[in-house]
Amino acid sequence: MQYLDLAPVTRMAGTVRLPGSKSISNRTLLLAALARGTTTLKGLLDAEDVDRMRDALSALGVRLTRSSETGDVAVHGVAGAFPVRHASLFLGNAGTAFRPLTAVLALAGGDYELSGVSRMHERPIADLVDALRSLGAEIRYLRREGYPPLAIGRGRIRPGDAVAIGGEVSSQFTSALLMALPVAGGGTTVDIVGNLISKPYVEMTLNLMARFGVATTRDEWRRVHVSEGAAYASPGTIRVEGDASSASYFLAAGAIGGGPVRVEGVGRPSIQGDVEFAATLQQMGANVAWTDDAIEVRAEGALRAIDADFNAMPDAAMTAAVVALFARGTSTLRNIGSWRVKETDRIAAMATELRKLGATVSAGDDWLSVTPPTKLAPATIDTYDDHRIAMCFSLATLGGVPVRINDPGCVRKTFPDYFAQFRKLAA
Repeated sequence: MQYLDLAPVTRMAGTVRLPGSKSISNRTLLLAALARGTTTLKGLLDAEDVDRMRDALSALGVRLTRSSETGDVAVHGVAGAFPVRHASLFLGNAGTAFRPLTAVLALAGGDYELSGVSRMHERPIADLVDALRSLGAEIRYLRREGYPPLAIGRGRIRPGDAVAIGGEVSSQFTSALLMALPVAGGGTTVDIVGNLISKPYVEMTLNLMARFGVATTRDEWRRVHVSEGAAYASPGTIRVEGDASSASYFLAAGAIGGGPVRVEGVGRPSIQGDVEFAATLQQMGANVAWTDDAIEVRAEGALRAIDADFNAMPDAAMTAAVVALFARGTSTLRNIGSWRVKETDRIAAMATELRKLGATVSAGDDWLSVTPPTKLAPATIDTYDDHRIAMCFSLATLGGVPVRINDPGCVRKTFPDYFAQFRKLAA
């Protein structure tokens, strides 16, 4: 489908069950593969990015079986040693697959090539490669220095006491390195250089590593130590939380479109940082209620503009930029520089598409300001092969205007039936 026309929406209300978290799904798949024993994953996300991880693990000799009755996926762990020592892996634009597999394969001993779509080859990876090389890994850039695709050889791994990694470009580099260190036996301290962005995602990584039996300690966010002799062991069964980033669109719909909108599958005890988007909506004037497995949002008068730091939840910040179209005053999103190295340059893309709807937009290297128009204008939204742009701009229909979404199929990356779920709540 080249485009999808969305009609104006007057109200949003109802309940939606979230698909599994992409970040948790790909982390648990990899850790289960590296573990000793078999792990059953419940609620695993069924979407393109997770398919790329599953395909890669299968190509590396990991056996995965799916129950036709429950959809549960059993991962038969290889105890840290992939059976296949020579492979070429295509990972699309899945950063949550590309970065961790780079780190694990660099320390695993084998000959591998990792590639992706053209945009993945524009996303920097030098901070991670430099850290791995300092441990003795053999990694070559196949085209441009500092960017995929990569060739990984059989380096002489010497974990040592400490390894430094830059924290300011992507938290996935830090997460990838931490997940890989038990492959080399652990006992290494990761020194994080600069201000670590998206800290909740690294916190999620440490939480999941602990569930697979690997202990870590950290000194604030300056260094993290992986215990000596660390090795992954299956916890038996893990249930994947609903995706908190995907929840943001429906929670925002409740705040803008009256509600109540209830999202199930993620709640108060979530390990995902993006659940805090609900608190952002509360700050803007929405009514928010929490349970252990659900969040419900309803409108409570006019929304207020915000000036907020979104370093900890850059994905949900995109939803906040669209919610700003419905708030009184100018909203400013700060500390979002990581947007520029995501699926597209999200700062430039969001500014362009928000202006189509009539907003006044200013942008800098790591910030975006949005002033809503008196009335939204109908618009055709270009999505830049970026699933989050497609999803968040569906909310513009709550401004009483039709919206055309170009390339709506890009949502297959994380939420293939997003538009069907959106329509169920729309009146």
